[in-house]
Amino acid sequence: MTIPVQGRLMVRPKFIPYAFLRSWTSLRRYPRRSYATHHQLGNSGTTRKAVTLASDDGRIPWSELSTGEKLARSTQQSFNFAVILIGMIATGGVGWFLYQEVFSMDSKTHHFNEAHARVKKDNRCVELLGDPKKIRAYGESTWNRWTRNRRIASTLTKDKTGTEHLYMHFNVEGPLGKGVVRLHMTKAPERKKFEYRYLALDVPGHQRIYLENADAEQRDNKKGGKMFGVRWW
Repeated sequence: MTIPVQGRLMVRPKFIPYAFLRSWTSLRRYPRRSYATHHQLGNSGTTRKAVTLASDDGRIPWSELSTGEKLARSTQQSFNFAVILIGMIATGGVGWFLYQEVFSMDSKTHHFNEAHARVKKDNRCVELLGDPKKIRAYGESTWNRWTRNRRIASTLTKDKTGTEHLYMHFNVEGPLGKGVVRLHMTKAPERKKFEYRYLALDVPGHQRIYLENADAEQRDNKKGGKMFGVRWW
């Protein structure tokens, strides 16, 4: 079959159907558009975009949701609640740890700071270490100068009577010298806070300086016949 085109004859190819050629041409001129899934709202005939797990913003009332959309919203809300709950638990755990290790009156940090302050106020310690404003305290030193000082060495135990025992030692250093502070504190079950058994400073080449020595005081009282500060024999 021939088709006249401006005075010339064009032979239509037999292997390409004419209907297919027209449809392919129309597709090129008017490409097919893709649309999101929509839902019809009641009898008004209006449509809206479907609610999904990722697109739900809570603006569409619960009563207008389909079963699948309600499931998506419930899943999203459950996930958000779980994230908030985990965040609250983590925050509470960090706060409790900081309280126990730093702010509590029974924390090791509190006893370390208290012992350091007492060393700086003692005239015997100042005489060996130097200016109290320049006396610093730190944990166990390491051989690697690029590594920070280790944490304060301490041990907390409980004996058969329920009494807690805290042992600690740390380094102090001033302009004139340096030494090691050692302490032993106990807290009986009926007590609310720790009490010193001994607090001492050891400086190489000098006799140990006791800032607290409850054991020695008890021995002296027994030898001298004292009880409750009164000599009985």
